[in-house]
Amino acid sequence: MENFSFVMPYKVRVVDINYGGHVSNAAVLNYFQDARIAYLAALGPYSELDIGNGCGLIMPESHVHYHAEMFHGEDLNIGVRTHLLGRSSFELAYRIERGSELVAEGTTPLVAFDYQARKPRRLPAAFKESLARFERLDPRNPPEKC
Repeated sequence: MENFSFVMPYKVRVVDINYGGHVSNAAVLNYFQDARIAYLAALGPYSELDIGNGCGLIMPESHVHYHAEMFHGEDLNIGVRTHLLGRSSFELAYRIERGSELVAEGTTPLVAFDYQARKPRRLPAAFKESLARFERLDPRNPPEKC
């Protein structure tokens, strides 16, 4: 998958299907979450609840664009990459393909969040460096700001 340094395979399960006979909206957001968790683990010892310095991540919104239906049993590939990088947030872009066909794509902004203090924080420097290294970005000149 071009321009994605992380790709995760996924097989559509029966629980992902809605009454319309195709993958549900909720399932696609779950695909994004599963891929995001795997992406963070690939960066280093990170998770949605721990990106260092007492910070986790919180997602204020999500966007999904569907290009085609997805069905039970299909093999998909879910790509994740950092799309935007700011001081206290970054945005992940997702791409779901069936073979070489684009079936869905989307974004989720993620904000560094101190769950004890219940407030946003700056991205920890070590996390930001790991992200830049994984994505082969210059941390002094990252892609656009959030």
